[in-house]
Amino acid sequence: MSSPFEPATLTVAEIEELNKQLSTMRHDINNHLSLIMAAVELVRRKPEALERMSNTLIEQPARITEAMMKFSTTFERTLGIKRT
Repeated sequence: MSSPFEPATLTVAEIEELNKQLSTMRHDINNHLSLIMAAVELVRRKPEALERMSNTLIEQPARITEAMMKFSTTFERTLGIKRT
């Protein structure tokens, strides 16, 4: 990853938008982690629920990655950071 060659100047609107997207990412990741914890707790109490909960457990890491990548892409684009 390479940093920009010049200082990055952001408008108040750009900072507000990044902050909004960061807040959304945090909220989404917390929701996915809550689903994982709820599924694990349910399986712990009712082992027969494992088959039903396995899809929920399997889907969450990809959703967390997607949320992080979505924000990271916007963040990097806004600051002029290039992936190498």
